[in-house]
Amino acid sequence: MRIDIITVLPELIESPFQASILKRAVEKGIVEVHLHDLRKYGLNKYNQIDDYQYGGGAGMVMMIEPIDKMIAKLKADRDYDEVIYMTPDGETLNQGIANQLSMKGNIIILCGHYKGVDQRVRDLLVTREISIGDYVLSGGELGAAVLCDAIIRLIPGVISDETSALTDSFQDGLLAPPVYTRPAEYKGSSVPEILLSGNLPKIDKWREDQAYARTKNRRPDLLTDH
Repeated sequence: MRIDIITVLPELIESPFQASILKRAVEKGIVEVHLHDLRKYGLNKYNQIDDYQYGGGAGMVMMIEPIDKMIAKLKADRDYDEVIYMTPDGETLNQGIANQLSMKGNIIILCGHYKGVDQRVRDLLVTREISIGDYVLSGGELGAAVLCDAIIRLIPGVISDETSALTDSFQDGLLAPPVYTRPAEYKGSSVPEILLSGNLPKIDKWREDQAYARTKNRRPDLLTDH
């Protein structure tokens, strides 16, 4: 997979790809991540990328021309499956979306900034709009990092134990059950005996029941949706 991220602040999104799972994925050659500074395609001697709104109003708007030029340059070199715009009013990211996108080949992620982008960018250039929650950040960079992490960890070979990602919360529409490790008893609190029994079918059934109970208690909306 190749992910191209268009941003006004590339330095804001560099660090997530320099540690842990994302770093290993890049080093293994499983995924390529390229950060592109939109200002390099800015207009005039000031590398302008934003302007005042037509009709008045507070806040600056990212102009269509620099974005169009950069996306056109990227598309001249390869085909892209999606051009994603990170925006609070996009579809809310969930595990299903992450699963879908993890099977794509090439993706462009556009990070919004200021008051957002000229609507024509969304109408003419973007194929999908994604939000990471019902709140507003200073820009789309942190949302893009969240999206990349959710996608990349699902690509085969990124996580050494690939079954781990398949048993995460939300993969089956339920929250994950409780997990325990050594010691079996700590300050009077013990690991459930079923987990020490070695009876794998019963352990699987216990985990299934616990996942359902936890989901019903904490996120009953997930049960309604399914």
